[in-house]
This record gives sequence, C-alpha cells and structure tokens, in this order.
Amino acid sequence: GHVQLLPPQNVTLLSKDFAMILTWAPGEGSPPDVTYTVRYERQDRLDKWVKVPHCKNTPRPFCNLTCALSNLYVKVRARVKAVWGRSQSPWVKSQFKDYYSDVELAPPVLSLKLRDNSIHVSATFPLPTCVENLTWKYDLNLWEAGSEDKKKYEGYFRKDTVIINTTALRGNYCFSARALYESISLKHSEFSQPVCVLLNHKG
Repeated sequence: GHVQLLPPQNVTLLSKDFAMILTWAPGEGSPPDVTYTVRYERQDRLDKWVKVPHCKNTPRPFCNLTCALSNLYVKVRARVKAVWGRSQSPWVKSQFKDYYSDVELAPPVLSLKLRDNSIHVSATFPLPTCVENLTWKYDLNLWEAGSEDKKKYEGYFRKDTVIINTTALRGNYCFSARALYESISLKHSEFSQPVCVLLNHKG
C-alpha cells in the first residue's frame, strides 16, 4: 500500500548572497532516502508551473533557483513536493519574491596588489553567472589601523580597480568594501572583513 508521505515544512523562498534559494524542512516522519521536486511560476503567468531540472528528485532540502528564472524582474514563487518510491506528498508553495528588488548582497572579496608608489584594489563578487551583467557596484574604505578616520571611495563598478597613491602613506593601512545594487531602493551588503597591509615600511 501507499505510505502517507507528509509534505515538506517551512517552505521559504529566500534571497541570500546574490542567490534566490527555495528552502524547506522534511515533513514529519519522512524516510531518510526521500527526494524532492521543485517547480516555480511567474506572477505574470500564473498556473504555468515551470520545471527546474536540477531540482528534480534532489535529496537536498534546498534548490538554487537563480539561474533557472526566465525573468529576474518578475515576482515568482516556487513549490516543492516530497517523493519516495511511488508515494508523493502534496505540493507546498512559497511566498512570492523577485530577484530585482529582493536580492540580498554578500560582501565582496578584496584583492590587493602593491606597486612602487600605489596599491591596486579590486573586488570580486560571489555572483551566479546569470546575473553577472547587472550593474553591481562597490564602495571601498581605507583607514590607518587604529584610526576612526576613513577615506571613502564610492560607487565603483564591479570590474573597476581602485588605484590609490601610497607615496604619503606610512604604516599599517586597512581596506574594506561592500557591494551595492540600485533596484527600487539602494541596497548594500555588510562591509567585508578588513584586509591590512604595511605600506612604505622602513624595516
């Protein structure tokens, strides 16, 4: 006979670190080898549930939908069901979200290159490939270690390198950056962990 398979719980569409991810918890009493299948629908084409090939019969309790979405500017919601052998649970739906206005940003990772009289700072973002072409920017802060006085470099495009003349800088200097995104309102990530370097150190 059929086992009564309980549906997944806490089904949530969340935006984290540049990605739209559907998460859920196994239904009560789920067998250990249960799998899940996910679909999504767009608010402008309701009742047309689109398959997500990489989240068909997945054992994991989440599905990264970012690059499956056909339009990042339209609200979507997703649904998930549990599958075990020939048993299937009912579908459970998430709330609606859209990438454009709901995206949560992660701090960029800084890379520093020291030259003779300058330092070249660039920021890399942990972006899904399908959103590479959106206009991500970053702000950079520079300060002497131990000082509260920060020099700000604002609104650089993601691929830009900030070149800072270091002739007048002596001592330990720290850099930190945050990601920016202009959607309906301006969003930004937390600032990254500081990266510090000794400049013009007469050892």
